[in-house]
Amino acid sequence: MSLMEGLLLQAPSSTVTLLGAGLFLLVLYLFSSGSSSEPQGKEPPGPRPLPLLGNLFQLDLKRLYHTLCKMSKEYGSVFTVHIGPRKVVVLAGYKTVKEALVNHAEEFGERGAFPLPKELSKGHGIVFANGDSWKEMRRFALTNLRDFGMGKKGSEEKIIEEIRYLIDVFEENKGKAFDTTESMHYAISNIICSIVYGSRFEYSDPRFRRSVERVRESIQLGGTRSLQLYNMFPWLGSLMKSKSVVAKNDYDIKRDIHDLVTELKKTLNPQMCRCFIDSFLVRKQTLEESGHMTSHYHDRNLIQSVFNLFLAGTDTTATTMRWGLLLMAKYPKIQDRVQEEISRVIGSRQPLVEDRKNLPYTDAVIHEIQRVANIAPMAVLHATSRDITFQGYFIKKGTYVIPLLASVLMDESEWETPHAFNPAHFLNEKGQFVKRDAFMPFSAGRRVCLGESLARMELFLFFTSLLQHFRFSPPPGATEDDLDLTPVVGGTLSPLPHQLCAVTRV
Repeated sequence: MSLMEGLLLQAPSSTVTLLGAGLFLLVLYLFSSGSSSEPQGKEPPGPRPLPLLGNLFQLDLKRLYHTLCKMSKEYGSVFTVHIGPRKVVVLAGYKTVKEALVNHAEEFGERGAFPLPKELSKGHGIVFANGDSWKEMRRFALTNLRDFGMGKKGSEEKIIEEIRYLIDVFEENKGKAFDTTESMHYAISNIICSIVYGSRFEYSDPRFRRSVERVRESIQLGGTRSLQLYNMFPWLGSLMKSKSVVAKNDYDIKRDIHDLVTELKKTLNPQMCRCFIDSFLVRKQTLEESGHMTSHYHDRNLIQSVFNLFLAGTDTTATTMRWGLLLMAKYPKIQDRVQEEISRVIGSRQPLVEDRKNLPYTDAVIHEIQRVANIAPMAVLHATSRDITFQGYFIKKGTYVIPLLASVLMDESEWETPHAFNPAHFLNEKGQFVKRDAFMPFSAGRRVCLGESLARMELFLFFTSLLQHFRFSPPPGATEDDLDLTPVVGGTLSPLPHQLCAVTRV
């Protein structure tokens, strides 16, 4: 049974009638409203689309990135796919993705947005914004995140403080099998909270727990077929329960952010900014006092920017850490080498960022975890800012673009064993750490992850500290072979639900 047939069978007859009428009218509209302009050059190749449905029946919506990687072998490193009625250009392989995002950063630097993220963000904030508002918000965020310690000593102290709380939670399980998901997300979320709000939250705080869980739920739903179908055909919205759940989560999280902003306003001191929100409020106040009533510093941009930072600063790093612990339990010999190096170089004292240069194997393992985890396989959607001829193909202004990061991190021409977990990818013959150009988990160019330096610091400190304190292994009765590395596809790729034992090392 096809995907569309399944949806129709599940719908009441009146809905089917409406759906059929809608399909007919939309097909007529598409045929009657096609562009009258002729292409200005050869367009990227791709599979032949059906009217309205595009290449829907050729796409595995559960693992879209996997389908696109397969298509790249047939159509090349620049090709077109129709996601519903929307034409999208896919960029595959390290050289092509780098050329587009770095060498042609301006042309490929706009943000594309399917209906749901566009509807929820309304062009505000950092992730899904464009134009002058995006430039100002990104510039402000980068400057102030650095001022509040991102990637510096201030962040290191916040992370080390949070590690102690997380270790306490792990120790409470006394070596018994448990799911690391909640505690890992709470710990990582608290780092961005301490920068954005000026304070951490207790893991038992109801508002904090709700916000973290809503973010997780929305990201998981982001990979469901129903949400992807909504983004292709937004007029199906009333049939898509997952769409209403994500919209409600978005509203509830932003309401909580609004309440926290209101609390901070009451004690705001322009002479002593405590956090990112304080800095934004002071900037807004200064501009208003000088008569800049049309500035980008308004509450909608503040709340959306904080939402973006909270979401991006929690899920990606926490999910990567969960992959890291799972991989250590899966490959105990690699875990042995990491722990031997940590014991030999650091001993029992707290690991620090400056230790990274003396822990080449551990550093290589962390990089390989990021590469294999591949948590953002299609990055975040881009769009072209102007017409461009790229690698001999004409791509029109406003075309949505997928930089297929999965094809970069698994590029067979760049990695010796691309589909295996192999820390040697980042080591030379002498066992020294080496950088690899095709290591691009944070994307690149104008839209590179603005929290990269913070994420790198978090991953290093959390990973080394947890491996210093605990031995990770499968639950009783299970073996390393029983640990499944198949990802759950959502807004990011996360591990399947699993439990691990964290046994305190003597």
